[in-house]
Amino acid sequence: MTEDFSRRPIASRNTKWAAYVTRRLVAEGVAPNRISAGSVVAAALAGGAFATAGAVGPLWAAGLLLLLGAAFTQLRLLCNLFDGLVAVEGGMASPDGAFWNEVPDRLSDLLILAGFGMASGRLELGLLAGALAILTAYLREFGRAAGLGSDFSGPGAKSHRMAVVSLGAVAQVVVWSLGQNWPVLFWALSLVLALTAATVARRSWCILRKMRA
Repeated sequence: MTEDFSRRPIASRNTKWAAYVTRRLVAEGVAPNRISAGSVVAAALAGGAFATAGAVGPLWAAGLLLLLGAAFTQLRLLCNLFDGLVAVEGGMASPDGAFWNEVPDRLSDLLILAGFGMASGRLELGLLAGALAILTAYLREFGRAAGLGSDFSGPGAKSHRMAVVSLGAVAQVVVWSLGQNWPVLFWALSLVLALTAATVARRSWCILRKMRA
């Protein structure tokens, strides 16, 4: 496989199952831009499931919606994985690929985090987390445009945020099944906020340090 250091480092990119799925997608002629668009659909379904979970009454229904939200969140990440693999390793890159690689991701972050905020009863925190997530991407692209390289560092990069969201949703269902009502969703959202804010600070500091040097 080709190596591109401007791409987000993802361990699963070099696995056999990822290579197999990539070959199948290329063989079927699935364009990477369509996969990128599909990530937004998955994110919208995840955000909708989370938002609805915060509005329904029965815990079993809310729990099912939280699990669906977590599953669609992971599907969004799979789309993010395979659009790049099909474009680069599959040789199907297009002139407008950079647009489809970046813009849908920003919308996906906002849809999922806003929905997760509604599930936790704190929409404003979900929107704030979405804004900070967009800011982390802006700082990465600003650094790249300034010739400083693309900074994918955490501790609240995309994969980290989505992991906390997914695990938080599953953990809340487990807590409910044990007869407890701990606000796991709120704790998870607070963790996403803290990690993303730390990432904004870290990337900003790295950019300033490199520019001054």
